[in-house]
Amino acid sequence: MKVLFVCSGNSPNVIGAVVANQAEALTSHGVKVAFYPIKGKGFMGYIRHSFLLRKHLLTNSYDIIHAHYILSALVATLSGSKPLVVSLMGSDLNIGKLVLKFVSFLNKNRWKNIIVKSDSMQKIVNLRNVQIIPNGVNLSLFYPADGHPLKSKFGFSEEKKTLLFIADPLREVKNFSLAEKAYRLLPKGKFELQVKYNLPRHIIPQILNAADIILLTSCWEGSPNIIKEAMACNKPIVATDVGDIAWLFGNEPGHFLTSFDPSDIAEKIILAYNYLCMFGQTTGRERILEIGLDSSTISQRIIALYKSVLA
Repeated sequence: MKVLFVCSGNSPNVIGAVVANQAEALTSHGVKVAFYPIKGKGFMGYIRHSFLLRKHLLTNSYDIIHAHYILSALVATLSGSKPLVVSLMGSDLNIGKLVLKFVSFLNKNRWKNIIVKSDSMQKIVNLRNVQIIPNGVNLSLFYPADGHPLKSKFGFSEEKKTLLFIADPLREVKNFSLAEKAYRLLPKGKFELQVKYNLPRHIIPQILNAADIILLTSCWEGSPNIIKEAMACNKPIVATDVGDIAWLFGNEPGHFLTSFDPSDIAEKIILAYNYLCMFGQTTGRERILEIGLDSSTISQRIIALYKSVLA
């Protein structure tokens, strides 16, 4: 089976980590994956790429076209890509009712299937031919490791416990101001708040293991990959109750859901600190395997969807 991934090409590594990870996992199951990266930003840039993709498809044949994110799906649709599967990733559903009407129209007329990442996303879309398939975690890349030798590499304190906020603080949806408010309520001298983002793919497992507690304070999420990756590394996590995080956590100890109250977040950070001092690691990795979110299992579900489209 030969599949073309249509996706953004604007990340530092050209292809974003989430899409690259999925392609790698599918390749390990015998799928031939090629990329059409959309470079440049702005509406006219995407329109231009629809013509370029149409030209590409005249000389290249694929069994499935798989577009990731709504704007890539627009390019693939305008290019006449068929059969077209679209993955909506989360943030692209949080930009207004007009987008949902657009998705609804294309789903009825042009798209063969939609993949969403969580039950909450499915309820927002509320259309036919929608399947919930979260992004999987590469467990050979994300695994528990001794983080102490890595602390100096990332400038983390040896004396304080490191709270890692691994997202661009300028993105409003990531709600960094809430993380700062909660941090200011913590005991002085016991914690440090570190912010890291736009990291190379191979660095993320290292920095997760170097940190002590992972902190997520987002206003909205679909199925956040960083939470699953941190769980695969058995890290204590404090996160707002958004997307499918409550389901991801299940009843596993060491994972703490919070409201949007800074004092509640600060209290949960203290609980995560106490857990860390008592047990060191969580059993998050076991939870990822239990609910079938390893990249191999997810790849098989995507392949099954491809086959149903072709059938």
